[in-house]
Amino acid sequence: MVEGRTPAASGYKMPAEWERHRATWVSWPHNPETWPGAMASIPSVWAELVAALTRGEAVHVLLAPGTSEEAVAAALAAAGAELAGVTLHGVKSNDAWLRDCGPTFVVRGQGAGRETALVDWDYNAWGAKYPPWEDDNRIPRRLAEIIGAPLFHPGLVLEGGSIEVNGAGTLMTTESCLLNPNRNPHLDRDAIERALRDFLGVEHFVWLRQGVVGDDTDGHIDDLSRFVSATCVVTAVEDDATDANYEPLRDNLRRLEKAVDQSGRAFDILTIPMPRPVYWDGRRLPASYANFYIANDTVVVPTFRCDRDSRAIAILESVFPTRRVVGIDAVELVRGLGAFHCVTQQQPA
Repeated sequence: MVEGRTPAASGYKMPAEWERHRATWVSWPHNPETWPGAMASIPSVWAELVAALTRGEAVHVLLAPGTSEEAVAAALAAAGAELAGVTLHGVKSNDAWLRDCGPTFVVRGQGAGRETALVDWDYNAWGAKYPPWEDDNRIPRRLAEIIGAPLFHPGLVLEGGSIEVNGAGTLMTTESCLLNPNRNPHLDRDAIERALRDFLGVEHFVWLRQGVVGDDTDGHIDDLSRFVSATCVVTAVEDDATDANYEPLRDNLRRLEKAVDQSGRAFDILTIPMPRPVYWDGRRLPASYANFYIANDTVVVPTFRCDRDSRAIAILESVFPTRRVVGIDAVELVRGLGAFHCVTQQQPA
């Protein structure tokens, strides 16, 4: 645990997701309550994800007690994963949403002298919605021990899916999540921005308003709008004016059109469609193509057995011409109310 100086004061900052990774971390799914009626097929979704990632980087997989290493290895092999690039770690967890309960990696320096540290946010399962969460909240400390890296503790409740950075000084988030009293009721916007400056090394903020229907995170940015370069944002829109997501997403688009970056420049904005509504047990799920994950050589995109899947993939292929854009079926995954960005966490090179 690092005491005293903040990451920013120590020269660290959060890099953009498309910068080179040393590895991706995931937590193997084990909680049947998260995927009612679908748990038997969920491990194969993780295996397909890991297989896509191992073609370009190492993958570290956290296994909860009682999870069979042999069964995980067999699932990965069946999916075509390069097993030499996969490391399994026994780590207790409550669930598999590592983006949100895991650490944020920050870096300082360049080249061979680049150093990594971890930021250990407090985690309360999206506003105390899904107890217990204590094992998930301890994961950043376990990863710091495994990696042997410094650990900073801000004392701020925050999930990784609620923040998005362009790597040049700008952070994007939503009011409905970060200003929600179920996270940090004692902090106002200025105090939250100050903490983000101190612990992520950012200097400028873009605040969107709210999330999509069915999102139990109170509006994570990674279902809405994503930086794909330091100057370009991909943002989800709904073209059907009768759809409940139409106006909230248009409001986010209008805010982006008025926003500027850390240098006062307007962003280039690309829109990406929302998939057609996905329901389970009468509930609309937060299906969104914006929940993609950018790896070294691959971009993993959730697909939803929908005629809009190919359009979303084509848009991401246009902004990531040097990476393979891989669509993986997420219809059953999203029953747990998240997709591929929610279950991954990048460790910078």
